[in-house]
Amino acid sequence: MADVGGEPVEVNRAGLLGGLPHGFLGRRGGISVGEVAGLNVGLGSGDEPAAVTENRRRAAEAVLPGAPLASVYQVHSPDCVILGADMWSDAERPHADALVTDRPGVLIGVVTADCAPVLLADREAGVIGAAHAGWKGAIGGVTDSTIARMISLGAARARIVAAVGPCISQESYEVDEAFRDRFLAHGADDARFFAQGREGRWQFDLEHYVASRLEAAGIAGVERLALDTYSAPERFYSYRRSTHRAEASYGRQISIIGRG
Repeated sequence: MADVGGEPVEVNRAGLLGGLPHGFLGRRGGISVGEVAGLNVGLGSGDEPAAVTENRRRAAEAVLPGAPLASVYQVHSPDCVILGADMWSDAERPHADALVTDRPGVLIGVVTADCAPVLLADREAGVIGAAHAGWKGAIGGVTDSTIARMISLGAARARIVAAVGPCISQESYEVDEAFRDRFLAHGADDARFFAQGREGRWQFDLEHYVASRLEAAGIAGVERLALDTYSAPERFYSYRRSTHRAEASYGRQISIIGRG
């Protein structure tokens, strides 16, 4: 954990990204209260704007002190954008679900609340990426788009490593037949990501699916953190858990990477 004043911010890290400023954060260490209590960084969560701003500052400080943080306005798409010479403000966030950069001294991040966050890096080229992979973005190819954008900045597929952070686990992710059929239409082999549940229902393994898409892209390595957002309310926000509890709102956690 990183102590940035008050309760420590919990930072989960990946071995494959060791040595790079990065972290998959949860809800510990923030100042939000109520149903979104903790380190809620969701700009669209209905939380107090001042609390969200402070939480985002704390998140950045826990990963790379003093570095500015850029994120995107997430829309469950396969789209990835490049952060170039000019930082954009939170109000100016482009509509996309991934971003990449080769700029040192900045942080890029994506927010999640059950969807899979993916952090990527080519150390030699100095190119990093962050992707938000919900099921729509995942099947649409958001990780492929991110890798392609990294390559356009000088990264090499054979050097890129990636880590899949906290997301809803297969045991917690019940879906219907129509959901499963979408994936089977994409490829019959996708049946391996579904386990039979109660009658007419299936359990979907989002983390494994996203990791397999990354592996199929031919990158150097993929790590799964195997952290379930749904079953750990003290550590992570979860859209599905909040829905099941009939809560009025839900928080978002952030996953961040930088070059230092």
